[in-house]
Amino acid sequence: MTLSSSDSAENGHLNRGIGLRSAVLFNVLEMIGVGPFIALPLVIAAAGYRLSVWAWVIGAVIAVADGLVWAELGAAFPRAGGSYAFLREIYGPKRAGNWLSFLYVWQVSFTAPLSIASGCIGLSSFLAWFWPALDRTPIAALPALHYSNFAAAATCLLVVVLLYRNLSSVTRLAWVLFAGVLAAIAGVVVSGFTHAAATGGWHMPVSPPLTLPAAIGGLAQATLLTTYCYWGYYNICFLGGEVRRPERTIPRAILLSVLIVAGFYVAMNLAALPSLRDAAVHATAGEAVRLQLVADITKSAFGNMAGRLMAALIIWTAFASVFSLLRGYSRVPYAAARDGNYFHFLGAVHPRHGIPHRSLVALGTVAMVFCMFTLTQVITVSVITRIFIQFFPQQVGVILLRIKRPEMVRPFKIPLFPLPPLIAMGGFYFLLVNRSHALGGLAIAATIGIVGTLIYIVRARRLGQWPFVDGVTTDAS
Repeated sequence: MTLSSSDSAENGHLNRGIGLRSAVLFNVLEMIGVGPFIALPLVIAAAGYRLSVWAWVIGAVIAVADGLVWAELGAAFPRAGGSYAFLREIYGPKRAGNWLSFLYVWQVSFTAPLSIASGCIGLSSFLAWFWPALDRTPIAALPALHYSNFAAAATCLLVVVLLYRNLSSVTRLAWVLFAGVLAAIAGVVVSGFTHAAATGGWHMPVSPPLTLPAAIGGLAQATLLTTYCYWGYYNICFLGGEVRRPERTIPRAILLSVLIVAGFYVAMNLAALPSLRDAAVHATAGEAVRLQLVADITKSAFGNMAGRLMAALIIWTAFASVFSLLRGYSRVPYAAARDGNYFHFLGAVHPRHGIPHRSLVALGTVAMVFCMFTLTQVITVSVITRIFIQFFPQQVGVILLRIKRPEMVRPFKIPLFPLPPLIAMGGFYFLLVNRSHALGGLAIAATIGIVGTLIYIVRARRLGQWPFVDGVTTDAS
């Protein structure tokens, strides 16, 4: 028997109403945000013309390898919360899994709003292309704070309002947003090749020779940017409790979304190459200049009005990404609170809309605060923290789960196991060790982990949870 949306809300459960098409849609909306449009000239500048396409390809390989980890775990544990449920099951809900799942939700309280804020900040930066006054500083004592930061916070508030409704309404709105995403990508690709044809045909610009260390370092930096642009292929796992036939839908949605987005990104890079000859010159320029490099592709091909239309479509795309991010991540604190492993207040389901409304509003509010920081700051902290507290324990965990529980029913099994999780871990490690100024980001990630662990220890001691109570004894009692 399938619960209707209203029945599910009344019983405190989420409605399983997401099919394969909607699952792929939500993933793609999160993956294709403002990131690739900002990162495109920077990827070319970091890796060089000839290696830039490989940065997108390597990023896709890492995404597929890690996506297979998510696919196996998501099909086996189709519940709201994604990694929260995975870590809890892998390491034991009354053992270390209780700590790791709490720590994960704790870091999500920072990294999810940081990711949401990055989309809002990117969107407001494109708004500044139309209204340059947004780049002004309203408070002289705070020169890093601009009107665009407040525009970003207002965008986040608008998304919270739009998501505060039932599942069917949100899904219809997502399809409308997706149409704008496709239009933005198509505009970059068509404009790039059209401009190349008008200026002598598509050809690879001449690249200066690079030493092997320089080439590897540049490729690693570029791949770090592309990896961030790919993140989001796992979004459907956070909505696992709302997916129809999750054992089939979740793995297919993850792999399809990575392949679709990889095709888009490679095509965009190839189309942009002839038009971005000065990408290296502008790599260290202001953010507005970098954004104009993308919009100018369309402007050069079809005129000023087309360039403005492209900028508007990219704003649309950024908004769609924030919409999908906040929708997915709002289910994580909700799932933890329902398990009694996080603040109980966040475990409420709206009686009419059937959504975790308190968790939604809480994450949206924190994201509005983070909109006051720069785009580089929020992306850096978010990526490094998630790799260490979320991705690495999950990739190690899927291997441990195969060893500890070989008899467990797995609707989807990782092919060529254990190669994909090892490739994913190696890829993330490669990006981290080749990143400049890595120690600062690692220190912030470590601080978040240590503080979260201390909070967990105090809470576990008060509630009589692991490690103060033996999980085996508790299970048997």
